[in-house]
Amino acid sequence: MFRRVAIIGGGAAGATLLSELLERPVMQPLHLDWYTGGGTPGRGVAYGTRSERHLLNVRAASMGMFASRPGGFLEHMQRRDPSISGTDFLPRCWYGDYLEAETANTLARAKERGHDVRIVPYEVDAMVPENDGVTLFQGESTTRVDAAVLALGALAPRPLSGVDDAALASGRYVTMPWPLLADVKPDTQAHNVLIIGLGLTAVDVLLELAAKWPNAHFTAISRHGMLPEVHQFSASTPYEDSAELIETMRDAPDIRTWMHLVREAIAHSDDWRSVIDSLRPHTSSLWQLLSRADRARFLRHSRWMWERARHRMAPQVAKSIEALEQQGRLQRLRGHMHDVVLTDRGLQMTFVPKGDTSERTFEADLIIQSTGLETDVRRTQHTLLQQLMTNGHIRSDPFGLGVDAAPDGRLLHNSSAWPRLFAIGSMLRGTLWESTAMPEIRQQARQLADHLLAD
Repeated sequence: MFRRVAIIGGGAAGATLLSELLERPVMQPLHLDWYTGGGTPGRGVAYGTRSERHLLNVRAASMGMFASRPGGFLEHMQRRDPSISGTDFLPRCWYGDYLEAETANTLARAKERGHDVRIVPYEVDAMVPENDGVTLFQGESTTRVDAAVLALGALAPRPLSGVDDAALASGRYVTMPWPLLADVKPDTQAHNVLIIGLGLTAVDVLLELAAKWPNAHFTAISRHGMLPEVHQFSASTPYEDSAELIETMRDAPDIRTWMHLVREAIAHSDDWRSVIDSLRPHTSSLWQLLSRADRARFLRHSRWMWERARHRMAPQVAKSIEALEQQGRLQRLRGHMHDVVLTDRGLQMTFVPKGDTSERTFEADLIIQSTGLETDVRRTQHTLLQQLMTNGHIRSDPFGLGVDAAPDGRLLHNSSAWPRLFAIGSMLRGTLWESTAMPEIRQQARQLADHLLAD
């Protein structure tokens, strides 16, 4: 049993692991150091929004914080409003309130039980893992712990190549949308906004700015020019042949075979969503069966299709986006950005349409980069990860999806795994692939708590 554990990261993953550890019956009190990095503990970036326009893309019934109580969020919300249904897609800020409340309750009970929890509202500057413990450096202080867990969530996005320094310095090219959306003020000017990317973050950007800037026009570009797929208003009936599909996939771990099997299953189902959803509990174990070559093939050719189908919009969100298109306020384009430069009139982007070799240019007052989750530790400016990478304490997974780790979260270095240094959540995408949403994070937290507290 590791009695003193450091959790680095103040978002949902860190809060869930902290709560799992503190809610377990143990023979001796725990000493937990939670480095939250500032902000409100538990909310993180994902649930830090205060806008009710930003909805969860998972139904309320599946968003509980604990693996033992998957319906905890719904119960919490129904105490406030009994009319809320388990099939509802609720605002992310409400979920942030729930995480904050659950964490506060857990901390209060922990104090009564004699646990020592130290919340440190700063980042960890450096870390030295060893086989018998981990040393943390923060400012002038040094702390030795039995085990440490990286629960960092997504990393700060880096500007795309081709964006010149003047454009970045102008403040008109935005790589992190959330601070902008939190502070944006109503404005009736006819802003011309360009959005790079068409995933769920881009959708949130569109919803917020379109409401605050009623005369703005939006152009969104991505490789395929397609929005995420849409959830049905009612939950799909479970795919009845899911067990057979999963077993067949396990017997033939080949991405081409899998794509054929999934397409065939969809062709014989009433709703393709039920097939995709039936794969979700097994995605991580299936991913580990694939060879490196097949993982690369999937990422290169099929990733965009999977993410469109897997990470879907709530129906009411899709209607709002459709309305923007019908009003002529939103235009979607296929292709890729070549460069962005600052001009006397604002920003100018050079764009190469898909299937064409000729370039087009667009002028914009504001360009917002919304190209998806950033977890590439090879190019991050995150101080702690840079130090760990530079000193050889951790390494990237082969595809730049996160840190290289064993399936149980132990971080790898050289040819072995650290026995007392772990990761949870987004940083494990390269190992588990499905590792960013709460249903997966709470399961990881439960299993990691079991390991950390085992005799």
